[in-house]
Amino acid sequence: MARLEEILGQIGSVVWGPYLLIPLLLGTGLYLTIRLGGIQFRTLGAALRLGILRRKDVGAEEGDISQFQALTTALAATVGTGNIVGVATAIGIGGPGALFWMWVTGLLGMASKYSEAFLAVRFRTTDSAGEKSGGPQYYLERAIRGTVGKVLALTFAVFATIACFGIGNMTQGNSVASNLENSFGVPIVVTGIALTLLTFVVLVGGIKSIGRVTAALVPIMIVFYVLGALFILAANVQALPAAFAAIFTDAFTGTSAVGGFAGSAIIIAVQYGVARGIFSNESGMGSAAIAAAAAKTTHPVRQGLVSMTQTFIDTIIVVSCTGLVIITTGVWSEQDAAGEQISAAIMTGEAFTHGLPGQWGHWIVTVGLALFAFSTILGWSYYGERNVERLFGRRGVMPFRVIFSLVVFVGCTVELGVVWNFSDVMNGLMALPNLIGLLVLSGLIVRETRHYLRNDPMLAASKEEVEAFMADQPGWADWKAGDVVGSSHGSSRS
Repeated sequence: MARLEEILGQIGSVVWGPYLLIPLLLGTGLYLTIRLGGIQFRTLGAALRLGILRRKDVGAEEGDISQFQALTTALAATVGTGNIVGVATAIGIGGPGALFWMWVTGLLGMASKYSEAFLAVRFRTTDSAGEKSGGPQYYLERAIRGTVGKVLALTFAVFATIACFGIGNMTQGNSVASNLENSFGVPIVVTGIALTLLTFVVLVGGIKSIGRVTAALVPIMIVFYVLGALFILAANVQALPAAFAAIFTDAFTGTSAVGGFAGSAIIIAVQYGVARGIFSNESGMGSAAIAAAAAKTTHPVRQGLVSMTQTFIDTIIVVSCTGLVIITTGVWSEQDAAGEQISAAIMTGEAFTHGLPGQWGHWIVTVGLALFAFSTILGWSYYGERNVERLFGRRGVMPFRVIFSLVVFVGCTVELGVVWNFSDVMNGLMALPNLIGLLVLSGLIVRETRHYLRNDPMLAASKEEVEAFMADQPGWADWKAGDVVGSSHGSSRS
């Protein structure tokens, strides 16, 4: 087992190294940001209003869940242990500068998230049960004709199906079980059984059931966690200037906590900031696009903009709260009784405990982690299910739900050193075909986005206003009819 863990670690260091996924992720996000005219900055306000205040697209009929439910399902999958343990890992190894690179990944990733959600809705289809299916496993094949598109789509589907048992299942369940045992003395087996049953009950109802649960759970858990963090930051407001100085300085100079020469420290800060940033917000991985495809929306651009806000909420708000609490309380550089750096698994809990009276900080992190992790399990179960449906058809969905639920129990009750490394590798491998597809299809994305936003119909009050504006768009009638394969936009030309 130790040898397997070592091998996976070596593979992960290559996949997430400075010569493969990191430049591809940042480069794709930067490229799309430039080509889309900084869409994440100029339309963020309208996107937040549409996704969070309106919560549904007026006049939208096609789809399984509302735009708000699609957003919370994607948030459920992304706001998980990465926002607590992942941030602590990045800062613990890469220093405060790693948080800067998480921000960069998030801001550039918003353009990637917009693009993949746009494509998911633009090329979605309907399965035999009448449910919408979309995501890289479909749009890579439908939009990029020939063998290349088919290989990219199938590669994504295989890696995503495997990855869902790691990032979206065992690692989450293990974090919940271990934290509840340490904080409240709840036996691991009890947590495992409870999580397994709760997961299965929700999954049986499909995306509509998942959407209802996440729409209720996600806003509560995020507000609960962020308010606790803001209280700590307010109490330590005098430490904020030094914290920001350390973040921006160490991002380009490295930090002595990492060790080694300066160049290596910078590389480590970038590597862990980007890797854990993607682990947290999943921009460019293509996973959140699967939830976007189920949304009731009048146009792919509108859902793309709503989905884009997920990365903003996850990284710019939740990740920032965790990172700043860890840095301002100084916990990131503290040592345990053995003279070693505090483990990332308990670092955030220690930081909150330092900042709040009594055991309040510890309880907030434990409860927050439990809610975050359970919601991630629900979100990733849907991602896995849609990829199983792509590979095996509708007949594979129910067996997958049963197996996925049972694996939650396994994750709660075993050691997961290998699984964490495995998750990193699978996350990277599923991102590769999606990122290639985003670059190839960037011309299509830019062309249709510009056409739609030229007169900014984001504030359209009715379906009729949207229809009137879009009536002259080539391929619009085909999209409305669901005939995306034969539309004039079913091309890889950019």
